[in-house]
Amino acid sequence: MQSKDTNAEMGATEIFRMPSTEATSPDIMGQAQPNNPTLTIVKGPQTGSVFELTDKVVSIGRDPSNSVFLNDMTVSRHHARLDLSGLGSGFATIEDLGSLNGTWVDGAIVNRAMLKDGSTIQIGTFRMVFHANRRATRIETGN
Repeated sequence: MQSKDTNAEMGATEIFRMPSTEATSPDIMGQAQPNNPTLTIVKGPQTGSVFELTDKVVSIGRDPSNSVFLNDMTVSRHHARLDLSGLGSGFATIEDLGSLNGTWVDGAIVNRAMLKDGSTIQIGTFRMVFHANRRATRIETGN
């Protein structure tokens, strides 16, 4: 018995497009344009979470009192500290606070390191990307 569907030919390839709301890769930042630096979790239990960093010194760890709370046993209670006071000069620093599993920046284990826009930070099972989110400034060319 033949189907009465006139739109599909026998043996024709159909294309399936997944709606963007059901994509397997999360839209991490959406339409948001944060004014402050951010840490975005790109791998780990809270993938897709974005922390807007509003303080000059930001604590990271498993204890809920931390500015960035990472709820996983691979993270020490008080794991690391970000110092954002140098962002006006174009840099930030991260310091490991004697954690058990260490703090990794751009693939290297560190005690203390400078961060640039786009640096990856690995703490326990969490991989995060640091963004400075500085406003673009106009460069005068003299014309």
